Amino acid sequence: MAASHIFRIMFVNQGKVYEVYARKVSHGELFGFIEVEELVFGERSSVVLDPSEERIKGEFAGVKRTYLPMHAILRIDEVRKQGTAKITVLESGANVAQFPMPMYSAPPGEKK
Repeated sequence: MAASHIFRIMFVNQGKVYEVYARKVSHGELFGFIEVEELVFGERSSVVLDPSEERIKGEFAGVKRTYLPMHAILRIDEVRKQGTAKITVLESGANVAQFPMPMYSAPPGEKK
């Protein structure tokens, strides 16, 4: 039996850090975007509900595939088991910051 892959994707969106879990991650067909498919959330049968996970579930409800801008990705990890999806506020002065950079630069000799 093949091992199932679970990926933890952390990205920045509107001043918040999102942490989601998915079964498929690839560079996709859109230049500059990471394609994330088959988002995985916790079981609904559990009695204790996590408000942050419920909020992220609602935001991605009905989403089959999402494309995340490459410059918003903080990290992608392949993990052994799924954790809790969550949204946290990006604190000013935190160790995490987006590095501004152009996604495409013209080849040498070509006018911009």
